[in-house]
Amino acid sequence: MTGRTTEEKGRAAFDAFRAGLKNGDWSGFTDLLTDDFTFYFPQGRWHGEHRGKTKALEFFPYVTSVFPEGITVASLDHVHTSGDTVMFEFKDEGTMALPGAVPRPYRNRVAIAFDFRGDRICGYREYFGSDGTSY
Repeated sequence: MTGRTTEEKGRAAFDAFRAGLKNGDWSGFTDLLTDDFTFYFPQGRWHGEHRGKTKALEFFPYVTSVFPEGITVASLDHVHTSGDTVMFEFKDEGTMALPGAVPRPYRNRVAIAFDFRGDRICGYREYFGSDGTSY
């Protein structure tokens, strides 16, 4: 990714992120992370900020376990770039299968931000919210 703009790096990273959501293979995305990577997730078992690539290597497979059929990005609505940060606003959908619960349809609006240090992602933040029936 050397020589690319922040937005170009972000779009390539988002493509790898989207593949992880869809098929559960996160390696294309996690290979882009720095060792001191930090991430924020807004709720549930992983609520709050977490530090270290090793934590990310636990988190993203957990996402796949909750969505064993994958998550589809239904639309990429906006891309915002500022300095070394790229934010993506999108809609996604799938079937959520939380442990001990009946699987149910999932639809959401999501915003994620990637912070870059050089060509690698050093930070990730996710925000979402929906009533589950509409975008």
